[in-house]
Amino acid sequence: MQNCSREQIINTYDNTILYSDYIISSVIDALKKHPELNSSMIYISDHGESLGENNIYLHGLPYAIAPEEQKKVPMILWMSDQLRQNMKLNEKCLRQKAETTEFSHDNLFHSVLRLLAVKTPLYTKNLDIFNDCMP
Repeated sequence: MQNCSREQIINTYDNTILYSDYIISSVIDALKKHPELNSSMIYISDHGESLGENNIYLHGLPYAIAPEEQKKVPMILWMSDQLRQNMKLNEKCLRQKAETTEFSHDNLFHSVLRLLAVKTPLYTKNLDIFNDCMP
């Protein structure tokens, strides 16, 4: 990396994003071929990446000192029409929540439990992204 220009590093990162988009799109396309199924796909990146901001590169700094570029990551949710109907999901509520609320990796576990209808004492309702948007 020390032999690469900042432009080359950013280009490499952009290519990884492009490939991730391709994989996610392929998964969604495969799920769409079975509209009769209750299907969903959740993607959340495991970490962000510093690309030279404040002379910081890569990722993995301790959370307390990590820049925002390493802490804020994308999350994508896709659900089949069948699943949204069966769950009685209020899509407007969920979209509004996504625009006004910051979620974290802490929300993933509890939201997946809800999607899979798993009953466990480990479930925490206020960490479920679907909370308040379903009966």
